[in-house]
Amino acid sequence: MRINRVELVTILKRNDMTQKRLAELSSVSRATINNVCSGKSCSDEVGQKIAKALGVDVTEILE
Repeated sequence: MRINRVELVTILKRNDMTQKRLAELSSVSRATINNVCSGKSCSDEVGQKIAKALGVDVTEILE
């Protein structure tokens, strides 16, 4: 699964959330969050966790 990094960063800023906080809320490592924000792909499970932590549907952050 590839997450749209521009949309992800936009949602993070809108929610005044750091990558560290997203990692804590989603139970995903900071390294994985950093990789996703850099444009790398992730597993479906990680994508779902990130979307849930952000309070959005996963389709909103997909590339």
